[in-house]
Amino acid sequence: MTLNCIAVDDEPLALGLVGAFIEKTPFLNLTGRYSSAVSALQALITTPADLIFLDIQMPDLTGLELARVLERSQRGSHITRIIFTTAFDQFALDGFRVDALDYLLKPFNYEEFLRAANKARQYFELVQRSEPQPAALPSAAPVDVADDYLFLKVEYQLVRVAYQDILYIEGLKDYVKVYRQSDPTKPLLSLTSLKSLEEKLPARQFMRVHRSFIVALDRIDAVSRNTVQIGSVTIPVSDQYKDTFSQFIQRWM
Repeated sequence: MTLNCIAVDDEPLALGLVGAFIEKTPFLNLTGRYSSAVSALQALITTPADLIFLDIQMPDLTGLELARVLERSQRGSHITRIIFTTAFDQFALDGFRVDALDYLLKPFNYEEFLRAANKARQYFELVQRSEPQPAALPSAAPVDVADDYLFLKVEYQLVRVAYQDILYIEGLKDYVKVYRQSDPTKPLLSLTSLKSLEEKLPARQFMRVHRSFIVALDRIDAVSRNTVQIGSVTIPVSDQYKDTFSQFIQRWM
């Protein structure tokens, strides 16, 4: 897999260094260097890129502002992902919020650059593998291709999580914590909403029981009218979800 990249930085030396690093990396193809986010945006309209190595502090349009523009404009179209390159570590959280793949803090060396580039390659390989496959020929036998996992954005990585490994999920405002059988003491923290995750999970395996909790049905050890027990954890069932949950309890009777 080869990723088409651009480099954007208003500092000539930094722009030259990133360009040289891209050209040195076999799976990256440098298609443009730009000294401002405005010129980069104009170029992306006609020539989309897979990956942008993007400075943050720039005049007229900052790197974060460009990232937000791209996030709004490319839904359902070409995927462009961002790796920030900046001398200021205070923007790390903002970079996470615009779904950047990584955050390189200047000055960085080629080893650090390559580590970030490999994250990007792994991301696009995962995306490629998860894309729908062409329909089978009429003579072929039907195949059930239902997924048994999901991908979660955790820090600057996509982490594959098997449905059967999930114990329960806790919602924390703009984040969720996913508790797993394989590592119950270290939940995965992902920047997404519980509602968004609920829509992705198969209803036959998971149930929302509270505004802050989704549980894996086959991981439930005990139930009562108002609680669910998974291992040593007691999870409340709120009034909003009691009717649906009561129907599930009937299976236990």
